[in-house]
Order: sequence, then C-alpha cells, then structure tokens
Amino acid sequence: MGFRFQKRIKLGGGLGLNISKSGISPSLRTKMGTFSSKKYSVKTGVPGVQYQSSGCMLIFAFAGIITFLIYTLKF
Repeated sequence: MGFRFQKRIKLGGGLGLNISKSGISPSLRTKMGTFSSKKYSVKTGVPGVQYQSSGCMLIFAFAGIITFLIYTLKF
C-alpha cells in the first residue's frame, strides 16, 4: 500500500485549495458537487454515492462565475 497525502485548505464561499503529492489545485464546492481543474464530482442524492469524472478547466471557470454572481447579486 502506497503513501497518500491529501489536504484541503478552505478559502471561504466554497472555494478551496487541494494539496496532495501530485501538486496543488483549486476547487469549488457547491450544492451540486465539487468542481476542480483536474476532475469534478456530482452528488446523486444517495448518501455515499457520487459521480466522478476527469475535469476540464472550462467547467471549473463556469461554476466559479455562477457562484460569484450568486454571492454578489444575492438571488
């Protein structure tokens, strides 16, 4: 079994930095799931079950813009 290191630093508003052996990546947690530059996961509504896929920076940027608008415009 290999050594695994993973740490999340919260920046507020769902934003955070994930630190692991392979490097640092930003992430955004929303009610729908978690989006990062390396992957995304979507909650299914079933405890302990979520869908994960390799991510894309476009999805992360879109989710960040939507979250920013929600927090600044206070819908």
